[in-house]
Amino acid sequence: MIEQINPRARRDAFGSKINRDHSPVLALGLPWASILLASLTPLLPVIAPAPVLPPFAYLLLLAWRLMRPGLLPLWAGLPLGAFDDLYSGQPFGSAILLFSLTLIGLELLDVRFPWRSFWQDWIIATGLIATYLVLALVLSGARPDEAGLVALVPQFLLSIVAFPAIARIVSLLDRLRLLRIRRLG
Repeated sequence: MIEQINPRARRDAFGSKINRDHSPVLALGLPWASILLASLTPLLPVIAPAPVLPPFAYLLLLAWRLMRPGLLPLWAGLPLGAFDDLYSGQPFGSAILLFSLTLIGLELLDVRFPWRSFWQDWIIATGLIATYLVLALVLSGARPDEAGLVALVPQFLLSIVAFPAIARIVSLLDRLRLLRIRRLG
C-alpha cells in the first residue's frame, strides 16, 4: 500500500515563505495606531508639579518618519495632531500645526540629505524635540520666560534619553508590520 503524502506537510527550508503576502492592515495601520495609542499617555496617572513625561506621540511620529520616510504622508499631521490635541491638554490646533510642520521639515530634510545614520537622526530629533517643546509652551498661552523654560528641562532631557528606546520600539513594530501572512487560496 502506497501512502499518500500531503504536499503541504513536507516543505523545504524556503517553502514556508512561498505564497505569503504582507497584511495590509498591519502594513498601513500599525504606524497610525501606535502614534494614536501614544497620544493617550497623558491619561496615565502621573502627578507632577511640572511637565515630566515626554511627548510620546511626537517621539513616535519622529521615529516612524525618520525610519520609514515614505510611510506617513505629509497630511498625516492633521489627523494625528487633532487626536493628540484632544488628549494632551494643549489648545486645539497646536499639535496639528506642530506635527504638520515637523513632517514638512523632515520631508525637506530628506530631499537634501537622503542618507543618514542613527546618530544624525538622534541629533535631528533632539533639535525638533526642543523646538516642539518651546513652541508647545508658546502655543499653550504661557510666557516663555526663564521659569517656564527651566520647567521644560526635565521633559526635554527625558525626551532625548527616551528617543533611542522609542526608535527601537518602532523598529520592532516595523518588523511586525512587515510580517508576512499566509494567503488563503
